[in-house]
Amino acid sequence: MRLDGTTNMRDLGGLPTTDGARTVPGRILRSDNLQTLSAEDVRRLVGEFGLREVIDLRTTAEILLEGRGPLRDVPEVTHRHFSLLPERGHHTDVFAVEEDDPLGDLPPDWVESLLPRQTAEHDQAEPPAVRSYLGYLGDRADHVVGALRALTAVEPGASVVHCAAGKDRTGVVVALALAVAEVPHEEIVADYAMTAEVIEALVAKLAASPTYAEDMERRDIASHTPRAETMDRVLTLLDERFGGPVGWLETHGFGADERAALKARLRN
Repeated sequence: MRLDGTTNMRDLGGLPTTDGARTVPGRILRSDNLQTLSAEDVRRLVGEFGLREVIDLRTTAEILLEGRGPLRDVPEVTHRHFSLLPERGHHTDVFAVEEDDPLGDLPPDWVESLLPRQTAEHDQAEPPAVRSYLGYLGDRADHVVGALRALTAVEPGASVVHCAAGKDRTGVVVALALAVAEVPHEEIVADYAMTAEVIEALVAKLAASPTYAEDMERRDIASHTPRAETMDRVLTLLDERFGGPVGWLETHGFGADERAALKARLRN
């Protein structure tokens, strides 16, 4: 989806499913940061695409440091926050505090507000990106499930799931949603890997923000580029340990009725 203020937004519609159907366009979008949307972008998203819900996977620090995005001023759009990284701090509803306490108790280097990730012993040998994705599932399973529950509860209209780049945290949540919709393993991997096509522009966009500039500049483009084998490995491990992504969701309390509701959002 070509907008002035995003680099990595796309619709999850049109993907094939294991039974020969396809996911429905206009229901769930995935994206990078929405802070730089233009007025025309907002008009198109709300009017043309029927956007009614934003699911923000960034940390509290990222949201407060970046400030209010233009969609926060649109009354028709509900914002929900589910950080996939463990954090220090007392904020339970970032959107309720941002006006009264704009920087809260954040340190100058916001990365210091994040708690260390806990890597399971049997995951120590996995590549760094795989360990990170497994960390989301291990450290913040409640927020992963919460984000998917939000997708099942929205009123008619579209939802957008996003983080900063729209590839890592967003990629994991979207992969689980597509698995519930019975999109096959290889198609989930292909959707994840599409971000590689825009990675140079995406890194340039994030490097223009003080929040992300240091991270963008200290690593080369290759280290930021998503690789198909990363998501392939994560899905394979979920197959081996839980019988698949759906098995992981069931183990973590995302039940059959909720899965049916999410599937219905992505399919007719």
